[in-house]
Amino acid sequence: MSQAVTQTPHSHGVVVPAASRAEQFASFDVEAFEVPGGREEIWRFTPMKRLRGLHDGSAVASGELLVEVGGPDVRVETVGRDDSRLGESGTPADRIAAQAYTSFTQATVVTVPKETQAAVTTVTVTGPGEGQVAYGHLQIRAEQFAEAVVVIDHRGSGTVADNVELVVGDGAKLTVVSVHDWADDAVQVSAHHAKLGRDATLRHHLVALGGDLVRVSPTVTYAGPGGDAELNGLYFADSGQHIELRTFADHAQPNCKSNVVYKGALQGDDARTVWIGDVLIRAAAEGTETFELNRNLVLTEGARADSVPNLEIETGEIAGAGHASATGRFDDEQLFYLQARGIPEGVARRLVVRGFFHELLMKIQVPEIRERLEAAIEAELEAVGA
Repeated sequence: MSQAVTQTPHSHGVVVPAASRAEQFASFDVEAFEVPGGREEIWRFTPMKRLRGLHDGSAVASGELLVEVGGPDVRVETVGRDDSRLGESGTPADRIAAQAYTSFTQATVVTVPKETQAAVTTVTVTGPGEGQVAYGHLQIRAEQFAEAVVVIDHRGSGTVADNVELVVGDGAKLTVVSVHDWADDAVQVSAHHAKLGRDATLRHHLVALGGDLVRVSPTVTYAGPGGDAELNGLYFADSGQHIELRTFADHAQPNCKSNVVYKGALQGDDARTVWIGDVLIRAAAEGTETFELNRNLVLTEGARADSVPNLEIETGEIAGAGHASATGRFDDEQLFYLQARGIPEGVARRLVVRGFFHELLMKIQVPEIRERLEAAIEAELEAVGA
């Protein structure tokens, strides 16, 4: 049985789950979960009818994902469900993630050998096609003291549910850029499970631009002390789009860090974005340092952004924990400042949006991807005439 989590306001403004995330049910078996109806806490923001049956078992696989890997310094394997490494980084915590784990037939495993400094690796994931359903599983492994940058590029059409595992070995440094640039018809529900070894470093950049509905849930757990995770997110929703991003940093080891920065813009009627940021600091996680930030920029009438930070602390022996969340329209002072210097209003609005995303774009150390995202943001602004 899955547990519904309700929320109550905390005295200093953050929201704390009434039921602890430490007790949240997880299983690889889809039948162990109840079929969600949309009232459950983890589903209350999601338009269930637009999931096309991914949540209730009626979405039967009718196609496959095409996974192509390019990178000279990595080992690529296509493995069956019986590979003992699968599931190492985490267990599905909702019914769709469990459905994806139960339904995939082959998984792609990309391994960066220990003490290797790998060139940029690109994993291109192409949907099964319009009207088709596919389930997938991808695992990226950075072995001990390895360093790598991996770009996961999602594109194409169809209905997709998948799990992505990130296994970061002791002392390894892994940067993942996950781009969700689907066609307009696409629906994707994806769970990212990251497990960090002792003194491991993860930089996880999530970019959501396309698709009809995209819901991604990155979770970080720590297998040893000294782990350092940075979760960055950039998203832009147009009319009718639903983008939902749910981060979870589960601190169960001492002296680990997590830093979450997500920024989104939205425009057009019924454009909807949701960010849920969960942090759990367990009793054993002394010396934890964590912070989460979410900012949303609403560009037009008819758009809605929801932002919910959740923080649960089970020990007083922490280095620091904080949060900040805000949603608003253009800063009138910024626009006035630019216009007072002769810059037309439309150009001024573009400059404000570029400045809003600049911090996150500069953190993506892959020039081709950064330039592509800058062009995509510019195209979004052109579409609305900002």
